[in-house]
Amino acid sequence: MTKFPFFTRVQLFVYSLFLSAIAFAQNSSPDLDVDVDVSKPGDAMGGDWMSNPLVWVIGALVLIVIIALVARGNNNRA
Repeated sequence: MTKFPFFTRVQLFVYSLFLSAIAFAQNSSPDLDVDVDVSKPGDAMGGDWMSNPLVWVIGALVLIVIIALVARGNNNRA
């Protein structure tokens, strides 16, 4: 069995205390009764436009075209 130096033991102890504090802080939350309404009436874009598959397809095509243009570069060398 190998012996750990004193500072390694202290560091291990401090790290374990730190991780315990983080885990305890996540575990103990007060019982908050928060009601969040994310559906705003009168949305200008229809409210549900990000879940439309057509938006994602067009966005992916634009991204591919931009990447292709950047990768192609400028071949006009003087």
